[in-house]
Amino acid sequence: MRPLSEIYSGDDYPQVLVGLSEPDDAAVYQIDQSRAIISTTDFFPPVVDDPYDFGAIAAANALSDVYAMGGRPLMAINLVAYPDDLDNGILSEILRGGAEKVREAGAVIAGGHSISDAEPKYGLSVTGEVEVGKIIRKSGAQVGDLLILSKRLGTGVVTTALKRDIAAPQHVAAAVESMSRLNRNAAELAQRHGVHAMTDITGFGLVGHGLEMAKLGGVDFRLDMNALELLPGSFEYARNGVFPGGMERNREYYSQWLALESELAGYERGLLFDPQTSGGLLMTVAAEQAEALLTDLNAAGEDAFILGDVVAGPGNIVVVKSA
Repeated sequence: MRPLSEIYSGDDYPQVLVGLSEPDDAAVYQIDQSRAIISTTDFFPPVVDDPYDFGAIAAANALSDVYAMGGRPLMAINLVAYPDDLDNGILSEILRGGAEKVREAGAVIAGGHSISDAEPKYGLSVTGEVEVGKIIRKSGAQVGDLLILSKRLGTGVVTTALKRDIAAPQHVAAAVESMSRLNRNAAELAQRHGVHAMTDITGFGLVGHGLEMAKLGGVDFRLDMNALELLPGSFEYARNGVFPGGMERNREYYSQWLALESELAGYERGLLFDPQTSGGLLMTVAAEQAEALLTDLNAAGEDAFILGDVVAGPGNIVVVKSA
């Protein structure tokens, strides 16, 4: 069977600027000399108990792929799977959370589709726009760049602790705030400071999504374990082995490209592979721009931090521990 990348050749569809030939966060289709449309979709089951919060988080997560390309959302279509025997008032709250988050993004819910399913699921199909000359791809990292992440890590372990009824309310509140926070400010500041490459950190964890960027850029990413900033409670839950199942799948697959230059405890490795929901934007930026970008991100309310740098290499993740 022929792969889709062969059926839809870039030579036949030159207006598809980002598509199957070089995977990225969203598809990009050029509509005129200066403008392009961004198209993406994402949905998943509940990660928190509150229906409104779940809707807001799922919407922020779906919108994030537009921001990761350096664009802005225009409209969204609801995607809903919902059990027939569950109170429709819960669904109304999910949709309200999503709609208010889309409105906060400056976009509009323009329709949707629903199916009956045993487990609730919610998300969006999102259309955005970007200037052709300002598309930010995964592949642009340059040796000497610094790595900046716009949100703290740890949503996977916190939401897993919540599912096990061992999460402290203040830890859940901090994770919900992070997951429902739009990546809009981070994307706008990335454009302003000339970020070279960018992606959002979601289900493949920091190593998985960082590796995509490193391989596409033909470089290594060197991460400083001691520079990672975590959501409240994350370290304690991780040390107690409270990880989602996706962490182990990520670890089994991506460890082949992980080079450890310092000894790590098992839970520290787990945090590198922890699946994130609606995580931050991972950016590579010239070293001389990094401090200004970080200052602006923090001033805009982002929990951004420098976590490493870009070095020459074949496309691996190198992990060190600073003194």
